[in-house]
Amino acid sequence: MKQILAAAAMVLVPGAALADDEIVTRGSEFTVAQTVDKLTAAIEEAGATVFAVVDHGAGAESVGEDIGASQLVVFGNPAIGTPAILDNRQAGLFLPLKVLVYQNEGGQVMVAYEDPEEMFDDLGNIDDDAEYIAKMSGALENFVTAASE
Repeated sequence: MKQILAAAAMVLVPGAALADDEIVTRGSEFTVAQTVDKLTAAIEEAGATVFAVVDHGAGAESVGEDIGASQLVVFGNPAIGTPAILDNRQAGLFLPLKVLVYQNEGGQVMVAYEDPEEMFDDLGNIDDDAEYIAKMSGALENFVTAASE
């Protein structure tokens, strides 16, 4: 059953099967909650909008499972994301941006996000050198650094 669900996720969820180089991951010195607080503060301070924080850990607990603390921060800035969508409407599948903060199996708090250049790689009309990709990459790096150190 798990194999069927994993296969379905890869078909239904954009980016569900990602190569290791497409996901940028780093450790955090803080708890998941502290890291998420620092991340959302950095995002808002930069003028972007936090649209949602999805608590995967609480969701798992609601069905009797324990995946540890895990929260997905969904955020964006239309001034940066809209040009990507203008270049290819399907870019909207990948936006707004997302950062996952989670406790791995060893108990280490990790912060992960999809590399914007790789995220849009299979979409036509989006140049790897597009200014908005550089802005997204820089913002993600800055936010994650602020949240994890």
